[in-house]
Amino acid sequence: MTPCNSSSVNKSGSMKGYKIAIIVIVPLLGLLFPLFIIVRIISFTRVRARMISLTPGRESNLENEVNDGDIFSIWNYDGRIVYKDIIEATEGFSDKYCIAMGGYGRVYKAELPTGQTFAIKKLYPMEGDQKSFRSEIQALTAIRHRNIVKLYGFCSHASHEFLIYEFMQRGSLSAILNDDGGAVALDWVNRINVIRGLAHALSYMHHDCTPPIVHRDISTGNVLLNSEFEASISDFGTARFLEHGSSNWTVVIGTYGYVAPELAYTMKVNEKSDVYSFGVVVREVMMGRHPGELISSLFYTHFQNTLLMDVLDQRLPPPTDENANEIVLAMFLAFECIRANPQSRPTMQTVSKELSANRIQLQEPLNSIAMDQLLNPEM
Repeated sequence: MTPCNSSSVNKSGSMKGYKIAIIVIVPLLGLLFPLFIIVRIISFTRVRARMISLTPGRESNLENEVNDGDIFSIWNYDGRIVYKDIIEATEGFSDKYCIAMGGYGRVYKAELPTGQTFAIKKLYPMEGDQKSFRSEIQALTAIRHRNIVKLYGFCSHASHEFLIYEFMQRGSLSAILNDDGGAVALDWVNRINVIRGLAHALSYMHHDCTPPIVHRDISTGNVLLNSEFEASISDFGTARFLEHGSSNWTVVIGTYGYVAPELAYTMKVNEKSDVYSFGVVVREVMMGRHPGELISSLFYTHFQNTLLMDVLDQRLPPPTDENANEIVLAMFLAFECIRANPQSRPTMQTVSKELSANRIQLQEPLNSIAMDQLLNPEM
């Protein structure tokens, strides 16, 4: 027999091992390469400031959302430029540009080189907690209404996180009511329009959105007015989507004096908590101040015998006959909204329709109507 050639055996074995290595490694590289690309993209986007124009109801698509003349469509292509413009416009978020402060951040006025002005809400640094940031983006990209503040975009950066809104020239409703000059400018016609606008916005959130959205912090501090005194609800950092079949349990959140009393013991959020807060806001708008003890003492005799005219904001001239029906209707609905039993409160859809229809017809002069008559819709 011919002796085996050891070198041939080694060569054959090596070739066989090489083929096996190719069969294993090539597919493995095919799997690892896309993973490597994904990791690189994620790393890049985390380092880079992100500026995304947001379209309600769907995910942002940078190329499909380009509109001629829309500054934010330009911003989509280079978030770093936008970030730089905002930092320069506010001088690194200097206090002199701060126009408001809240529980989750400070709001700055930014006038950009384009000539446009925006409100920048810079969130306080809360390590490991982006819930408010995400909640606001999620809520405001799911809704579009003329009486809800517009969110144009957001920036998430290693140093700062902020949201970019339309600028509301007259600021918060609370600030206006606390200023005598502002309160006088906010006459009865404007106050009725503010109330009606808020009712329409809340009705839209509760009944026209799927799932429904509850704001959870309706107050005069979270209502902004533009140059025409048109109101918009702002600050959706505490907003919740009411998922069908979910328990919707929550901690008590909101502004003191506007929170529905049942939240102290039920801890369950629903639309009726917003209804209660709306009722308090309506009364504050009509009275020019927070109703305070008048809420809890609503049905006490000494308040029932008080004339409505004595409760209304005394800084304004007496309402005309033309405005009287709307004022009485607004106050009546406010009483309905702050009922102790949540189930007895109307829905915001009902309130919105009633304010639009204005079916109340006064049977006597406004200056003779007592507070207890507001419990009776037939006036």
